Amino acid sequence: MNFVGLARLALAAYALCPALPVYAAELVMMEQPGCVWCARFNAEIAPAWPNTDEGRLAPLRRVDITEPWPDDLKHVQKERFTPTFVLMDQGREIGRIRGYVGDEFFWYRIGELIALLPESSTKPD
Repeated sequence: MNFVGLARLALAAYALCPALPVYAAELVMMEQPGCVWCARFNAEIAPAWPNTDEGRLAPLRRVDITEPWPDDLKHVQKERFTPTFVLMDQGREIGRIRGYVGDEFFWYRIGELIALLPESSTKPD
């Protein structure tokens, strides 16, 4: 089968697949190179995050504060301290966690923030 045939097959398979749920929320992690607490978060939480209810509801998005600021986050206040986690819903900030001091505190605080999400954001489109 040539490339065109494979592309057609892939498009047909895509069209037949049910749509995956799309959520409006995301967890923005502000980080920077050399951040020890970012590294600790990366070791303790990041690997499990996509497999948790919280992670499926608000996928993790990483933003390096030493790089140009993303256009879609221009309205979000940039932090000097990392890591900082900002729970966003449809482009609006719900709340933030400044710093990371361990997994227990993080799960507790992220639970508080997720509880603030509108009900419409906790259900798939």
